[in-house]
Amino acid sequence: MEIANSTESTSVRTRRAIVQRLKQAGALDAETLASHFNITAMAVRQHLYALQKQGLVTYQEEPRPMGRPAKLWQLTSAADRFFPDRYAELTLSLIHSVQTAFGDAGLDRLLEVRTREQIQAYQAIVPRRASLKRRLDALAKQRTEEGYMAEVLPQADGSFLLVEKHCPICAVATACVGMCRTELEVFQAALGEDVTIERVEHILTGDRRCVYQVTGS
Repeated sequence: MEIANSTESTSVRTRRAIVQRLKQAGALDAETLASHFNITAMAVRQHLYALQKQGLVTYQEEPRPMGRPAKLWQLTSAADRFFPDRYAELTLSLIHSVQTAFGDAGLDRLLEVRTREQIQAYQAIVPRRASLKRRLDALAKQRTEEGYMAEVLPQADGSFLLVEKHCPICAVATACVGMCRTELEVFQAALGEDVTIERVEHILTGDRRCVYQVTGS
């Protein structure tokens, strides 16, 4: 999405906004996107087809009660470059060096130290005596500042979903699965022992986001 002139610049900005919206909301049809951006559905489709040619979006057809199936557009993995993983290359190199020098035991020790430091940092931010909603909001705010695009969604049964739409350490977590394994431990320690946490969606298993169901006791 190079910028060549003022007209193309407008198109580039719109397409970047569409990419950002699809990252935030997940699969959407052209009409929904058009309503969000206050432009015509035809204009949105033109942008979507341009993004499709670049390999940034794809679609799946969803049957509708009347008329033709709707095209639900979603991002491909190629769009991840617009949501950069911070220091991923350096971190991957350091992990490899630690593993080479100290073996798996050394890497496990490194993860233990990171987990402990992360727990301490989150416990200093999350108000322990507050309601579960306030605790989750504080945690989500911190995670968003770290690049996870997090939000808290109350559920009808009284539980909450902690939703993270981006993983800024995805490349690192893929190479070192222990980093994801410790997240539940970190969240549990930050939120308190009076809650139950379960990961119900996971980016590394093919989902578009990571989602944690949090229930108070």
